Amino acid sequence: MAERLQAPRGTFDVLPEEGELRLALHAAAGDLLGRAGYGYFESPVFEDTEVFARGVGQSTDIVQKEMFTFEDKAGRSLTLRPEATAGVCRAYAEHGMHKLPQPVKLWFWGPFFRHEAPQAGRFRQFTQVDAEALGSDDPSLDAELILLLAELLERARARDVRLRLSSLGDAAARESYGVELKAYLREHEGELSEEVRARIDANPLRAFDADHPGTRRVMEGAPLLLDRLAPADAEHFAGVRALLDSAGLAYELDPKLVRGLDYYTRTVFEFESGRLGAQNALGGGGRYDGLVEQLGGPPTPGVGWAAGIERILLASDLAVAGRAKVFVSWTGEAATAFAIARAVRARGGHAEMEQAGRSLKGQLKQADRIGATHVVLVGEGLEVKDMASGEQRPVASVDEAVEAVTP
Repeated sequence: MAERLQAPRGTFDVLPEEGELRLALHAAAGDLLGRAGYGYFESPVFEDTEVFARGVGQSTDIVQKEMFTFEDKAGRSLTLRPEATAGVCRAYAEHGMHKLPQPVKLWFWGPFFRHEAPQAGRFRQFTQVDAEALGSDDPSLDAELILLLAELLERARARDVRLRLSSLGDAAARESYGVELKAYLREHEGELSEEVRARIDANPLRAFDADHPGTRRVMEGAPLLLDRLAPADAEHFAGVRALLDSAGLAYELDPKLVRGLDYYTRTVFEFESGRLGAQNALGGGGRYDGLVEQLGGPPTPGVGWAAGIERILLASDLAVAGRAKVFVSWTGEAATAFAIARAVRARGGHAEMEQAGRSLKGQLKQADRIGATHVVLVGEGLEVKDMASGEQRPVASVDEAVEAVTP
């Protein structure tokens, strides 16, 4: 016997039971985002590496440690997409979407890839749903996207959810604050982890995410960017908060919230679930007002989020309502059984037929296994059996059989 092969480490197969939940969540996302004017979009699974190196940031863990990068046959460097927004902004610039009515609202769903240590809720191939709005810096877009993700999580029946919210200000504010934060970290350099010390100059904000005990103690007394926002940024953030307050969405102000990507400006947010343990993030995002320009497009404000499908399902009580099923049993003409099954499906019903050579007794057991509400028996004649009552009666034709088992 040949050696049994397995899926690569950090990946997984989606089996039918979970597949139904994923399809239900996909439908909910499409309905919710479509009603808000977000059009469906897809980007390639791999991009030129420069899209992420330039867009996500050379100093980030994603670029330094986590990307699956390879050369094609022509020697070009390509990368399996580790996140969505850089690809969206590349497409916005490439296809001249700035000429469309603004803001341009997009959503998509698909696989992403990061070379991480696999654990519960963290995989090397994972699925995200993503929503982006480009071309306007109005705070109502920030609030709209936050509320849309909150509603999607509610529809998914995600439990023990909380929202963390903050603002990083604009590029100038971050630069000024960065000088102050670097000086503070240098004063406490001996107490910091080796990793944080190594990137004080490149990305000091990431120190707020550190798990190292000494670093966490230092960051308790660190200056906060939220206290140093420029007036325009503070006004923008107040506008976002006012809209969230008016919608009745609870949130926690967290001045130490930073995202693992360099492109964020102004609003940042993250939804978490207490059900998930250490890997508790369900999804999040924020503004990235300089990213399109960074990738060669015109100056364009933007805001968006991504949410992990596997994480959402781990945190949720989502269930899919069962559909009435018809099983077509046959010991006579296969063509008649086939015609009945197709006719039931054509009327919007769910129909399966005997396709494994079972005896009549075995066929009825199979109908019970799949939860069929009715069985159509094709033999010398046609009969319909109600599986709940056990009642079985003859019918005169295929049309009558189909009529008896479909609404």
